[in-house]
Amino acid sequence: MIPLLAIAAWSGTGKTTLLKKLIPALCAAGIRPGLIKHTHHNMDVDKPGKDSYELRKAGAAQTLVASQQRWALMTETPEEPELDLAYLLSRMDASTLDMVFVEGFKHEAVAKILLFRQGCGHSVKELTIDEHVIAVASDIPLPVAVPVLDLNDIPQISAFILRWLQKQ
Repeated sequence: MIPLLAIAAWSGTGKTTLLKKLIPALCAAGIRPGLIKHTHHNMDVDKPGKDSYELRKAGAAQTLVASQQRWALMTETPEEPELDLAYLLSRMDASTLDMVFVEGFKHEAVAKILLFRQGCGHSVKELTIDEHVIAVASDIPLPVAVPVLDLNDIPQISAFILRWLQKQ
């Protein structure tokens, strides 16, 4: 199975900002990362007025939009319970990936790097460090039982992930 690594934190801590820097660093090291991002918002990747949007809104249960550069599959799930991470991962092409980052899904039983940023309105005591947490990336030193990475040191975090991947 493809290695999964969650980046978990409270909203506003910098999950997306970190991933936007970390993904290119890992790509430069020869890693092909994928991403599964969870959102609590009603999101749409299509645009009103586009043919694919109009056909999907007309009732297509699944719509696949393809071009020379990329393709996207949209599946309507209005009456379904929230999808689980394993199902979503099974939709990805593992042959093109070395690992998959997970943003969100913080309660899933997968390896995690927690983020902690001083001044984001949370206390160190609120961090939930369980058996799935492999490190904490923070902008301050923390007294925790897992490695503490510098949240602003992308090479350090990237090197940590590369070592973790070698063990998978």
